Amino acid sequence: MPLPGFLYILSADLVSSLSCYLETTPAEPSSRYGQRRVESLTDTPPAPADSPRKSQPQHLRLPNWLLLIGFLYLFLVSIGMLSKSFSLFGGGFVDGLLESASNPVVGLFVGILATTLAQSSSTTTSLVVAMVGGGSMSISVAIPVIMGANIGTSVTNTLVSLGHLRRGREFYRAFSASTIHDFFNILAVMLIFPLQVSTNFLGKLSAATAGLLEEVGGLTFASPIRLVTAPAVDFAVALLGEHPWLLLLVSLVFLFGSLHQLVVILKALIMTRAESFFDQVIFQNAWRAMVFGLLLTVMVQSSSITTSLVIPLAGAGILTLRQIFPYTLGANVGTTITAMLAALAVGEISAVTVAFSHLFFNLSAIALIWPIPLIRKIPLNLARRMGYLAMQARWLPILYILTCFYLIPFLVIMLLR
Repeated sequence: MPLPGFLYILSADLVSSLSCYLETTPAEPSSRYGQRRVESLTDTPPAPADSPRKSQPQHLRLPNWLLLIGFLYLFLVSIGMLSKSFSLFGGGFVDGLLESASNPVVGLFVGILATTLAQSSSTTTSLVVAMVGGGSMSISVAIPVIMGANIGTSVTNTLVSLGHLRRGREFYRAFSASTIHDFFNILAVMLIFPLQVSTNFLGKLSAATAGLLEEVGGLTFASPIRLVTAPAVDFAVALLGEHPWLLLLVSLVFLFGSLHQLVVILKALIMTRAESFFDQVIFQNAWRAMVFGLLLTVMVQSSSITTSLVIPLAGAGILTLRQIFPYTLGANVGTTITAMLAALAVGEISAVTVAFSHLFFNLSAIALIWPIPLIRKIPLNLARRMGYLAMQARWLPILYILTCFYLIPFLVIMLLR
């Protein structure tokens, strides 16, 4: 099939009915503790068994693995298009566009707000990598933006916990399990951000690692990912012309659409099989939970999915806060794979440096917090306290989300830009 025809089919998939994936309901966990069935994340009742499945055009009936490869390819193409569009804007215009992220402090809060609005740290980090690769954002500003994205991505599982709002102790357990991710990421930024601003240790470590790859040829000869995506990027530029706004708009549509479909397809393929083993196998010890959180997030390309999945399990009392904590840390590390893929698609050493800084930030946070019991207890205690207060005042979670994830970042950006 010609490349434009293949892209046409994938583009049609973005706006057509792939509801067969969304209608998939998670399997019931076979809990050792005899707990009742865990509710789905959306609280949407399953369709009756005899309800007919919506008919689909013949060209949409593709195997799951082929859809997965196709949307992953489209995601990588969108990153290349983003990089090309930013390079076409020109320095003066880009400086004005990114004025709100012109220093590390503002960049930190831009990362928080952008991620909460997009509901995806993968989207934010991919955009940052594309901007750095296109020369429109400096590494010193990009690293704080990625730190902020780590905080912003935790809003998704906090919103998921609101599904338990009317259920007393169940809500206490669910909201505590969701906010431990928030408090860990906030504590990590409080510890690492001042050190990064004063020493730029993440930038130096990441640049050295990227330099090692360059020396062995990893970034100098043609990247295989760039080789397979370059024809599609060149075709898009030739089709749309060198109009940066139009190219940016189309690339964003491809990025958001492909990333969403990747999450949907991978969730249908993987998550329904993983849930029933969580309480029996995965969470037997902290290191196993951490490694599993990492691997599962790498596979589904979204820490929001892997962390949100355990919220109903916590609400039902199947998993404890101590079991969920290391799992979220592994998810933090696993989500960096998206930035790695984006950097490989861009093919610039500066973009690879930013991608490594995301990885080293999360590893540094674990190294600083997890081994020391006194510090490790801080997110646990704060999450328990927040869960107790939320159980007493049901309006508090709404105020917490609006204030911490939206109002404060917006005000800081407006005051300091």
